[in-house]
Amino acid sequence: MHRPSQASSGFNQLRWIICALLFFSTTCNYLDRQVISYLKEFFCRPQAEGGFGWNNTDFGNLTSFFTAFYAGVTIGAGWVIDKIGTKVGLALSLFLWSLFGMVNAFVGRTLAMHIVIRSLFAIGEGGNFPASIKTVAEWFPKRERALATAIFNSGSNFGAMIASLFVPWCMIHYGDQSGWKMAFIVTGAVGLVWLVFWFWLYETPQKHKRLSRDEFNHIHLDEDPAAQTAAPTQVPWLRLFGHRQLWAFFAGKFMTDGIWWFLLFWLPDYLQKQFGMSKHQIMLPTFIVYGVAIVGSIYGGSIPMTLIRRGMPVYKARMTTMFLIALLPLALVTTQFFGNPHVFTHYASVLAVATICIGATAHQAWSANLFTTVSDMFPKNAVGSVTGIGTMAGGIGGVIIQQLAGRLGDAYKNTPQTAYFIMFIICASSYLIAWVLMKILVPRHQPITNL
Repeated sequence: MHRPSQASSGFNQLRWIICALLFFSTTCNYLDRQVISYLKEFFCRPQAEGGFGWNNTDFGNLTSFFTAFYAGVTIGAGWVIDKIGTKVGLALSLFLWSLFGMVNAFVGRTLAMHIVIRSLFAIGEGGNFPASIKTVAEWFPKRERALATAIFNSGSNFGAMIASLFVPWCMIHYGDQSGWKMAFIVTGAVGLVWLVFWFWLYETPQKHKRLSRDEFNHIHLDEDPAAQTAAPTQVPWLRLFGHRQLWAFFAGKFMTDGIWWFLLFWLPDYLQKQFGMSKHQIMLPTFIVYGVAIVGSIYGGSIPMTLIRRGMPVYKARMTTMFLIALLPLALVTTQFFGNPHVFTHYASVLAVATICIGATAHQAWSANLFTTVSDMFPKNAVGSVTGIGTMAGGIGGVIIQQLAGRLGDAYKNTPQTAYFIMFIICASSYLIAWVLMKILVPRHQPITNL
């Protein structure tokens, strides 16, 4: 094992460089998955008009299969990453999703082929969050983990922001028939560049040759000194299900991840159907939604750190923050009221986007804190597995939301405002329900020590 250098004055900032690598990995992850949301209008356009001729249920099935495979693979991806390590695990994951993201450009208009390739794409994408959360647990003390998680998790917004500008531009610049293909090819290729920097800059703290002794000690300041040099042991996977802490994380992810999937995959469609926006017109509002959510993610991740510094116990600080955050999505109930052009005329779209910004911002702040509960309650050698199990739960919730959105869209084809009203009510209430379930399962801080 590498011994960090003794010759240092004050700890350096290498851990934040690692956090930046995770940020860009997550950016690539969401840039690639977000492409299809901006292609929905083209996919669902009648074949006589040059489109693929799909309906809302077809699109819902496509996103559901992606979400289901994503959910299924994360439970195994976390275990694999705990076994092979974050360096190889995250690199392999990104290579796979970049490859199949580009392949998606060559499958034609057949729905079944898109489902197959998008499902294989999901297998690669499933490793990003288990690897990233485990990396944060390895590289940051507990008091900084929510902020580090919030920063890298905001890459999901940054990726969505880039997609909101790039994919419509592709469709306009290259034309629909070539634009959808170029969108898949270019976004998929971007991730391969990231691999160069990952292999150049990343290693675990125990092995990193550029890490100073002071920063090494800072990273482990919340731990028993013996744990700093202890060899990692593999946690029996099924044993994790016997702990209420796992089920609390499971419930939090199941209830809320699907809301983010809905905003990612259906927001462009909502703007087109609610306000008649064109491809060019939806670029700015979607860019704003995901951009504002970055601020919420980072600020939401910083709140527990402030409370902990003021003497509040870690778990209480985390749950207090999450309760306050869970109140914000209630604003989504008013989306369709404010989005009524007959009442608010040309201001309706601005007001509706504003309420969606609140919901998206709250989700990212919630997500940053929810992920951090794993490293609060579980030892580092179990973080990847627990994160994978929870992400699977979120994927299951996401499948349900995608199916519901697609079927409601077809059931209320002539009045899509009604379908979206129902969806926004579900989105608004999910976070408080999740918080109550988590609090019932783990009423007090109970870290796992017997794995």
